[in-house]
Amino acid sequence: MTAPRTASRPHHPAPPAAADEDCILVLQGGGALGAYQGGVFEALSTVYREPSWVAGISIGAVNAALIAGNPAATRVARLREFWELVSSALPTPPLAPAGTARSTLNDASAARAMLCGVPGFFKPRFPPAPLQPPGTLEAISFYDTTPLRATLERLVDFDRLNAGPMQLSVGAVNVRTGNFEYFDTARQRIDARHIMASGALPPGFAPVEIDGEHYWDGGLVSNTPLQYVLDQPGKRRRIVFQVDLFPATGALPANMAEVGERQKDIQFSSRTRLNTTHELDMQVVAQAAQRLLARLPPALRRDPDLQALARMRCESAIDVVHLIYRSKHYETQSKDYEFSRLSMLEHWDTGRADMAHTLHDPRWAGRERNATGVRVFDLTADHPAVAGAGR
Repeated sequence: MTAPRTASRPHHPAPPAAADEDCILVLQGGGALGAYQGGVFEALSTVYREPSWVAGISIGAVNAALIAGNPAATRVARLREFWELVSSALPTPPLAPAGTARSTLNDASAARAMLCGVPGFFKPRFPPAPLQPPGTLEAISFYDTTPLRATLERLVDFDRLNAGPMQLSVGAVNVRTGNFEYFDTARQRIDARHIMASGALPPGFAPVEIDGEHYWDGGLVSNTPLQYVLDQPGKRRRIVFQVDLFPATGALPANMAEVGERQKDIQFSSRTRLNTTHELDMQVVAQAAQRLLARLPPALRRDPDLQALARMRCESAIDVVHLIYRSKHYETQSKDYEFSRLSMLEHWDTGRADMAHTLHDPRWAGRERNATGVRVFDLTADHPAVAGAGR
């Protein structure tokens, strides 16, 4: 079920996390918008609890590595350090412009990123790709991401990431086969290459080689790791915080600039909606089948069709808390590569406010902790800070 939305509700104290549930953080890709996830994590870890598992795609994989690869006391600081680094190219104006002036400032910041790169993240190739020798990685990408590797190796303790109690999963696409693949600390050792592969979006970034295969950004196939998370077996109640950076719904564009933004929103959010709906529907069917089988006499349970139902994967209760970044009215199609300090701070603060609002909302704070069933909570659409954000 989807929690109903109302115009205004009082906040309740956030209930403590239960010891018998797994807290999972699922982070979508979205470039510069990923600062929103930093704010979400800050509120989640402060108000509720640290996740036991974090999964990410693209910039979500970078944020996930910064979380899993640091001790609890410094995770927020490391996330903040990364986002301050990549947003350090332009100074923060003393007064934030509004309306058309703000859109112009954002577009100028995005243009600078395209021409000059982003500190600690990527830099333009020279000579450019068309002048590089064919068959080389330099010939099939416009930017060099060696700065990101240096940043990850400085800010992430990969020994802790691989040996710590927090599971990490990141998704990428095999360039040769076109198949999606997840790298998971539950099965293998992860290093900076796996994180970079998850965010190697062509044609900007080159594929990353891992064990003889080359990988591109996981967002080419699916921009959210939710399906992978739900496909893994689990026996305890799961609380999944799904943090998306592109909204599926939006208004009809009024000009060509808005067409580009709306196209990007649909492209990178539609599969998220599809996967969420599909996976949760499957869970509902599987749990209903198990309850039905339990009420049947033993003779009927041996029916082959019923046995097939019995083999459906059935988990304990799942609560999905959906947080979606909703664009400000002055943001354009460049919002995912607009790395200004001003925008970074706004994205971070919005994520922190959305997560705090959700955790204190009575529909979440007063929920029953069911043993079975699937529920989806999207509680920020009526948040005042969100209601005024859209176009």
